Amino acid sequence: MNNPFQNRASAVAGPGLDYVPLAPNDGSDLADVAIALYVETGGAVTFTSVKGNVRSVNVPNYGYVLCGVKRVHATGTSASGIHGIVVT
Repeated sequence: MNNPFQNRASAVAGPGLDYVPLAPNDGSDLADVAIALYVETGGAVTFTSVKGNVRSVNVPNYGYVLCGVKRVHATGTSASGIHGIVVT
């Protein structure tokens, strides 16, 4: 099978290499910084951006948070089915 990602350097502009299911956690950063989040069931998402700012945004069903994210907080997050889009 031909794999177009085999010798390609990952780029922040995407595409992502994987969607990683996330469990919101107030005390731990993500294993890999996400270039964006995908949300299956809409609601509030509270996160720490790669710049270190805590933000809260409302996301619709099957919506995206288009921001670099290093932590998704449990406190303040009501959305579910959250996935991090990663390039590493």
